[in-house]
Amino acid sequence: MYKERILTSRLLKLAEGFPVVVVSGARQAGKTTLLRHVFPDFDYVVFDPSIDIENARREPDLFLRNHPSPVVLDEIQYAPELVSAIKRQVDASGSRPGMYLMSGSQQWQVLRSLAESLAGRAAFLDLRGFSLQELSGAGTSTCWLTRWLEAPGAFVDQAARTDLRFPGPLWDWLWRGFLPRVNDLEDELVPEFWVGYHRTYVERDARLVAGVEDWQQFGMFLRLVAALTAQEVNYSQLGREIGMAPQTARRWLKVLDGTFQWFEIPAYSGNLLKRVSSKPKGYLADTGLVCHHAQISSPKSLGGHPLLGPLFETAMVNEILKQAGTLSGRTGFHHWRSAGGAEVDLLVERDGVLYPFEMKLTANPSPRDISGLTAFRQAHRDLQIGIAAILCAVDRSRWITEDTAAIPWNTI
Repeated sequence: MYKERILTSRLLKLAEGFPVVVVSGARQAGKTTLLRHVFPDFDYVVFDPSIDIENARREPDLFLRNHPSPVVLDEIQYAPELVSAIKRQVDASGSRPGMYLMSGSQQWQVLRSLAESLAGRAAFLDLRGFSLQELSGAGTSTCWLTRWLEAPGAFVDQAARTDLRFPGPLWDWLWRGFLPRVNDLEDELVPEFWVGYHRTYVERDARLVAGVEDWQQFGMFLRLVAALTAQEVNYSQLGREIGMAPQTARRWLKVLDGTFQWFEIPAYSGNLLKRVSSKPKGYLADTGLVCHHAQISSPKSLGGHPLLGPLFETAMVNEILKQAGTLSGRTGFHHWRSAGGAEVDLLVERDGVLYPFEMKLTANPSPRDISGLTAFRQAHRDLQIGIAAILCAVDRSRWITEDTAAIPWNTI
């Protein structure tokens, strides 16, 4: 059964304002399903890396003539020759909205060329795996992050009186991951899904799209990166672990990032120059893939596992990024770590205000759990810092201090 995506309204709005809209994201994130559902009457073409569908690569202008807009072009990265032809069609139409809807599972070459060639004519939307809201069947309601950013105090007081929760168990959610297909499978088939996903990604995407020649070593690299999710990125350490140069580790992380399997949160220092020189924090994009590479065979095996904390942080950072995709305008993300070791997991920067978030696997958060938040406020008294939140295992939202609240991890 189709689950409504939280980006549906934003996708429709972009299609009403731009001639080209590109939906990008990891393989099997649901890009094709979303576009087919939202635009059922559009012509539809899916491209292939080995077959030149209807001579689209050889004769792009003729292809577009045979497929007049509006049309959905799926996996556009396999037909890069179309970019110039699409630009000509868009310009000839006077930039009529909703002409071309595209999907792509990597953000180099074609998508970069689209961004450069169609500047001002194209809008881009990143689709991640299912959010808790989507899994609960509440994809059309307003995300809790939006309500929090608008009025944190009112959100806490209202949430304490309501029961808007994702009903599934935490460990099962972390173990399965977020991709649509894996959430339709029985437990015993989930490991097989991730075996196939890893193999297809490494042996097809990394080799064909990214030009990775030693795909076996790249697979080892992916397993290592999975074990280091939710940690600061150290390129030298990554290289030493499997005997490669730091430059190769950096390049392969860019491959993972470019295919939406990895993302990094930059450090915050209050100084724009220092933000780019401090270590970013890296996350694998799906906890199901982390569990696969850690050989965690079932949800119950997560109990006491050393990766449980990083898995929880990875999932909650993912959740916030998914919800932030529904917001218009720019939203910044940072993490913070002091020289003395105090840290804040995530800072959401919106309209000049910094909103701190901590992820703690506790059902009874106390003032001791907010030491990093306190240190951040003390270190940056000149900044506008909003009410902080601890995402944790409490049964209802409640205040911990006057400027910090605990929020259930499964709030929707």
